[in-house]
Amino acid sequence: MIVALKHFFFQHEDAAQVLIYAGLITSLWLAEFVFSFEGLTKKWKHTSTNILFIFSALPIQLLLTIFIVMISNWAVLHHWGLINFVPFHHNRWVYYIVMFCMMDLCEYIYHVTMHKFDTLWKFHLVHHSDLRVDVSTTVREHPGETCIRTCFLMLWVFICGPAISVLLLRQLFQTFANVIAHTEFRLSHRVNKVVGLIFITPNLHHVHHHYQLPYTDCNYGDVLSIWDRLFGTYCELDREETVFGIDTHMDEDTNARYLNIIKVPFQKLERKKE
Repeated sequence: MIVALKHFFFQHEDAAQVLIYAGLITSLWLAEFVFSFEGLTKKWKHTSTNILFIFSALPIQLLLTIFIVMISNWAVLHHWGLINFVPFHHNRWVYYIVMFCMMDLCEYIYHVTMHKFDTLWKFHLVHHSDLRVDVSTTVREHPGETCIRTCFLMLWVFICGPAISVLLLRQLFQTFANVIAHTEFRLSHRVNKVVGLIFITPNLHHVHHHYQLPYTDCNYGDVLSIWDRLFGTYCELDREETVFGIDTHMDEDTNARYLNIIKVPFQKLERKKE
């Protein structure tokens, strides 16, 4: 059974990732519904808007993944990439740990870049514009950002040279980390202090979704929180003080309608300062 599952995962990695992603989101969505004591109608209304982004983003993701695989295979075949300059990189443990950290750092750089350049931020703010963060917010990504994000991933794969197995392993961790970070559940202060030393927790990522600067520009980490600590973008904020959304797009009607949200990147951008 285990061998069969492993074979399926490597032969149909896209389908396997989609199944894992869908199963995790569905399970956590149901858990949120049960423990939040919120009416199904209200929760589904919010979710139904975000879930539409799957249908616009998934085809782009699957199509561009083909090129990521091609670049990865080429890099491994030609011994290309920064990993080849790392001492003892032929050791399996060294290879996977270093590559994982390299790719996570690249995702941190990508995330910062999306916040700092207006043209890119106009696409990324669609994700931030959700006035209520729950597990469905994970899939709230403009198709334009899906294309941009995947193109950046092509660049990171070309620069670093990871094998497909590394990308699959990282995608698995990244999926769990991103989905869990967007849930309504938060860790206790004590547990968050320990887990947050290394990993991005819901507590930390909720700060990133606070509607005002400087909190919007902090806790960029994808899986690991060490980059935020290292580069000075780490921050904490109590749950009671956290307000979701983005201060330039707080209109409930706009943020609750898929077609209105899709138009946002093509409208005039107004940046608010601290």
